[in-house]
Amino acid sequence: MSDDRIPFALPDITDAEIEAVTRAIRSGWVSSGPETVAFEKEFAAHVGGQVEAVAVNSATAGLHLALEACGIGPGDEVIVPTWTFTATAEVVRYMGATPVLIDVDPDTLNIALPSVADVLTSATKAVIPVHLGGLGVNLKTLRAIVGANIRIIEDAAHALPTITAGNQVGDCRYSDAAVFSFYATKTITTGEGGMITTRDPAIAARARVMRLHGIDRQSFDRYQSDKSTWFYDVVAAGFKYNLTDPAAAMGRVQLNRSAAMHARREELAEQYLDALRRLPVRLPAQPPVGDTHAWHLFILRISPEAPVDRDGFIAAMAEKGVGTSVHFIPLHKHTIWRDSLGLEPRQFPNATEQFEHVVSLPMFSSMSDDQAQRVASAAIRILT
Repeated sequence: MSDDRIPFALPDITDAEIEAVTRAIRSGWVSSGPETVAFEKEFAAHVGGQVEAVAVNSATAGLHLALEACGIGPGDEVIVPTWTFTATAEVVRYMGATPVLIDVDPDTLNIALPSVADVLTSATKAVIPVHLGGLGVNLKTLRAIVGANIRIIEDAAHALPTITAGNQVGDCRYSDAAVFSFYATKTITTGEGGMITTRDPAIAARARVMRLHGIDRQSFDRYQSDKSTWFYDVVAAGFKYNLTDPAAAMGRVQLNRSAAMHARREELAEQYLDALRRLPVRLPAQPPVGDTHAWHLFILRISPEAPVDRDGFIAAMAEKGVGTSVHFIPLHKHTIWRDSLGLEPRQFPNATEQFEHVVSLPMFSSMSDDQAQRVASAAIRILT
């Protein structure tokens, strides 16, 4: 990457993260150990304190474990918005269940809550709302729609920190579990990694067993030198989804810095909103008063009246040295979901229409004011 090019995303890593990772490696714990245990406790306290947290090696793994712990299986249906990354639906298939895709709200691009009731059947066992870009879904309303017996598993990959309907995403007041991502581009990162939060001790316990081969004891407990703890039992056919201590050490520093990093994202979002409001674009939807947006993504929609379309805008921004992206290609447009579920664009009028216009601008907490101004200036020159 040239020095003057502005990437779409860049991890916000300081010497503190590097030193923490180094300490973890030098400790001798390079798989799951004390750093992972500490990260889980600190994360649980961070999102509300009434939850348990289970560290995993990706949000995809976390969603899979949450579905498994909730007993989702063959013959079950799980409602998923079409506007999401494919992992949200893939994990449903991992369990032998069927993802039921529905349209999104044309303003927020989050799951269309009125449409949830339309697809409920006796086979519906769960719904996975996605807090797209860090804008929260109203989980209180969703719970009222689906009732007490249908599981709600939040795809919170973009949502640290997000407050929706007055509640911190991850406190699981209205959901059974929430799953966060710590991928390289997310609001905090461990390189690769994720976290499940839940108020249900049974879900947390099952996820801990299943994240490491179905073994009934955690590796940190089995390898203590002060007691004879070598014996373990394999109680289920589990997976290999644990987070490493160097990654957890990095995550602990990032979590400690998360408030400052979020404040910076809010500043950048305000700069974009102020600079771009007079252009032929639709700006990102804002949360209700009292709620917050994590600003993982800043999603513009290029208006039909603009001098270039979305694809032309992306190409022109690239020529000016600015990286952009598209979040997301709706699932019903991908071969696997279109063909296996028999989907047609007319079933998703909002997502199909809005997809043609969306583009995500660079958004990362280490971005400078000068970089943000250059992004905005490039957009203004292209769109006026």
